[in-house]
Amino acid sequence: MNNIKKNFLYNIVYQIFILILPLISAPYISRVIGAEGLGTYSYTYSIVSYFVMFAMLGINNYGNRLIAQNRDDKHKMSKKFWSLYIMEFIITTIVLIAYIFFIAFIAKEDKIMYILQLGFILGSFFDINWFFFGLEEFKITVTRNTIIKILSFISMFIFVRKRDDLYIYTIILSVSNLISNIVLWPFVIKKVEKTKVSLSEILEHLKPCIILFIPVIAISLYKKMDKIMLGIMSTKTEVGFYENAEKIISIPAAIISALGTVMLPRMSNMIANGENDRFKVYIDKSMEFIMFLALPITFGLIAVSKSFAPWYFGEEFYKTGTLIAILSCTIIFTSWANVIRTQYLIPKEKDKEYIGSVIVGAIVNLIFNILMIPKLTSVGACITTVMAEFSVMFIQTMNVRKELPIKEYMKKSFKYLIKSLIMFAIIYIIQYLKINKFFIIILQVIIGCMIYFILNYKYIINLIKKKSIKE
Repeated sequence: MNNIKKNFLYNIVYQIFILILPLISAPYISRVIGAEGLGTYSYTYSIVSYFVMFAMLGINNYGNRLIAQNRDDKHKMSKKFWSLYIMEFIITTIVLIAYIFFIAFIAKEDKIMYILQLGFILGSFFDINWFFFGLEEFKITVTRNTIIKILSFISMFIFVRKRDDLYIYTIILSVSNLISNIVLWPFVIKKVEKTKVSLSEILEHLKPCIILFIPVIAISLYKKMDKIMLGIMSTKTEVGFYENAEKIISIPAAIISALGTVMLPRMSNMIANGENDRFKVYIDKSMEFIMFLALPITFGLIAVSKSFAPWYFGEEFYKTGTLIAILSCTIIFTSWANVIRTQYLIPKEKDKEYIGSVIVGAIVNLIFNILMIPKLTSVGACITTVMAEFSVMFIQTMNVRKELPIKEYMKKSFKYLIKSLIMFAIIYIIQYLKINKFFIIILQVIIGCMIYFILNYKYIINLIKKKSIKE
């Protein structure tokens, strides 16, 4: 197995472990804490995540690219690492002060929740995941996340037993985030040299980080702001419905983003070494593979959503099924845009094109949230998210249409769309069988996978034989 496939698998595990254990615990937590309690956590965390976002200031993508570009020279890489990390530490200190001010003077309710989530802010002092991503060393982060997430998962079942245990649930998530970042440091110390850096070397990172921070903020307007606006313009219960729908969509989204995270440092390194022909071959292979995954996942989720939500989360979350079906459409748009963004725009340092697309998406989301949430509540928020993701994908595609063979990508994707629709038509009918919901879902998943496998037998065999993405 070549390095890309290894790293892809490692990063799938890394991304999924961020989400999979909370997803496994979701039926239990949803029933114990309830829609309102879950909505309260989701609402407050959405606000906290903005502080974390400012603390990281676009460093994740920038640091990933920076380390990838300099990893062949250990001394140079070490200077880049320390100068960027010192900047990260200074910014996080400023953000921490701002967060304490927010709790003391601005937050009118849920103050205890904000205090308990302090671990998310403190975690930014130690967050150096970007360093290992730039080195294409994903095994370390996978091992770290696996152990800590399992421990936090077990803690939930031991300590969260009733609706009043919302605070305990919050502490577990907050502290586990902090620990997961701290435990990486013994590994990084072995890989970098001790070196002095000047103020100018620290400040040279500020402008590119800010440039890459703009799209992070813009994206957050249709990733996190939905829940904040729902909490303000509707109810915490509606936020709870939306939160659980988003958890389900996050799993396939994590798989898709895993390839992008793996490919970004590889593509950046290729550009630095002038390997343009291989660069375009990788994008072509990646786009086909991603759409091969994204299309059946999208239609599969739509088909099972009605039966899945009330069975999995409890009857109180029946509405979540509708939200899952709507949000599933974003998987196609985000998958396409992810390839263009992480494998072309960011490695090529086409930051203006990237920023422009997500700003438009943020504006679309903000305007239509204001119009639709008061009337349609969580359904309106989901529809708006789909519109925003489509607009981002469309603009990014238009920006690269002269450099990349978009028509060829669409032609290859179309065959997977047709096969996914055939699969969908068959498994959608199964939900009307008068048997237990659990067995309906299992039957839909098994038959859906079998149909799609048969329809794509040749491509899957080529993947197994390592002919799809070559080193």
